[in-house]
Amino acid sequence: MPHKLIDLSHIVEDGMITYKGLPAPVICDYLSREASREHYTSGTEFNIGKIEMVANTGTYVDSPFHRFVDGIDLAELPLESLAELPGIVVHATGAERAISAEAFRGLDLKGKAVLVHTGWARHWLTDQYFEGHSFLSGEAAAYLVEAGTGFVGIDSLNIDDTDDGSRPVHTQLLRANIPICEHMCNLEQLPDNGFRFHAAPVKVKAFGTFPVRAYAVIGF
Repeated sequence: MPHKLIDLSHIVEDGMITYKGLPAPVICDYLSREASREHYTSGTEFNIGKIEMVANTGTYVDSPFHRFVDGIDLAELPLESLAELPGIVVHATGAERAISAEAFRGLDLKGKAVLVHTGWARHWLTDQYFEGHSFLSGEAAAYLVEAGTGFVGIDSLNIDDTDDGSRPVHTQLLRANIPICEHMCNLEQLPDNGFRFHAAPVKVKAFGTFPVRAYAVIGF
């Protein structure tokens, strides 16, 4: 199989809404090219950008600290839990919103990045994206923990049912130190298995979530 990289992340752009109720990112110049010219010799210029955003912007990874005050934060996540993970795609594009443990039974999940393809990414940047998304059931989360899953990602608004304030999937996965990635895309371009997955956020201390450039390597 030829070597290929598949981008699994949405573009972060000024004014976009990732999750209703959270502010959109503001992207601007801190130092514009024009303003920089007075600091350098003729013909030399630079841009220094500035972004103001909440942690849950675009495609992002949750660390245990996102859910638990005593959980490990982004800076403490082992690199081995975020990069060079063997990946597997579980397709769940049917009519049922709640994805049960049955979707994962019989699969070798131990130590793998399990990416759940719901097809919901097709609604990104539309009002439909915020209504009726697919999610994992609490039972499915328990099964993934028991199976020794290394990482779980999904291409929808939330890995949990947003009508359930207890957030059982976040609670179970993050308590087991299993990172979560939400708002993914392009999962339909991946083979069911046989690829490597990467989604490493910036090492920010006392922070639970940060955007990532998630991608898969095929034919490694």
